[in-house]
Amino acid sequence: MNVYVRELSSALLHAGVDCDVYTRAWRRGLAPVVELEPGLRVHHVRAGPAALVPKEDLPDLVDAFAEGVLDALDRDGRPDVLHANYWLSGVAGHTLKHRLNLPLVSTFHTLSRVKAEATCEEELVRAKAEGEVIGCSDAILASSSHEAEGLERLYAADPGRIEIVPPGVDHEVFCPGDRAAARAALGVAAADGPLLLFVGRIQPLKGADVAVRALAELRRTDATLVVVGGPSGPDGPAELRRVKALVEELDIRDRVRFVPPQPHEFLPAFYRAADVCLVPSRSESFGLVALEAAACATPVVAAAVGGLCTLVVDGVTGYLIEERDPAAYADRVDHLLADAGAAAAMGQAAVAGTQQYSWSITAARLRRLYADLTARAPVECR
Repeated sequence: MNVYVRELSSALLHAGVDCDVYTRAWRRGLAPVVELEPGLRVHHVRAGPAALVPKEDLPDLVDAFAEGVLDALDRDGRPDVLHANYWLSGVAGHTLKHRLNLPLVSTFHTLSRVKAEATCEEELVRAKAEGEVIGCSDAILASSSHEAEGLERLYAADPGRIEIVPPGVDHEVFCPGDRAAARAALGVAAADGPLLLFVGRIQPLKGADVAVRALAELRRTDATLVVVGGPSGPDGPAELRRVKALVEELDIRDRVRFVPPQPHEFLPAFYRAADVCLVPSRSESFGLVALEAAACATPVVAAAVGGLCTLVVDGVTGYLIEERDPAAYADRVDHLLADAGAAAAMGQAAVAGTQQYSWSITAARLRRLYADLTARAPVECR
């Protein structure tokens, strides 16, 4: 989500839309306003302690955050449109909409009821809040048709307010490159075997355990799995311990490398170094990791869920796996590792498929949407 907000804000600026981004001040000493570019400013809003707060405690700070944004707007001037990212910002945006009589655009990134279908664990407070925000949003952005379907089916969203606007990828940063050089930069010797990659938050929803089990199922025993990411959410630390215990149980500790979360601009080296990128998520509204890997010409083996079904063309740009069976993932990976020519052709097809996704295209569509919304009265809460 941080990547989405940063990249989209910059693209909107270049499309002629000035942007002010409001986020909670998460440590002491942050400047109240940071100008990233002329016309693009980040505001650090005081709400709760000036420290990192557990995700589960953030809902208690939403009201204070909304009041802090209102104070900033009183000082700096009203915007034309509010655009909230994630459900917590949606709740704040809902308050601001009614206080300022402005149109509200909402991007949820993940939805509680969609996640619940995959995990059987629904966050009731969150789901209720999402429903209220959806009912009062002037436009709801969906990254894919699958997300749009979930909004309609699970939240009774007005289809006339849903706009399918996929995220983009920076093709100047995420592009094919020299695999040998990328592997050397990561400390992988030329003589080492194939490299599999998992990038994502360590939480049950993302399926790092499936990637580990798939490695153990491979016919080849010289492949290595690099797991890039850290624990996220209340279940994250326990999930990381579980995945590491699984590595020990399967006796593949020498073939799995855990790497902490990386700056976004460092990720292309990991994608280029990998022979295959695994995305075994239980649920995925879009699947930015799959898009970035494809842009770097790395074949993707992904779960056939959500937006991944749009991003990955099965058998052409990668493979989609219907079940959560690690053996099914291993079978597709084995196929790619056994035929370098076919894997390279799949990588090139993947690059071609990503050309329809760019932040400039996303920004152009949103600029038109914002203009449409400012020309009519905001919708009323249902």
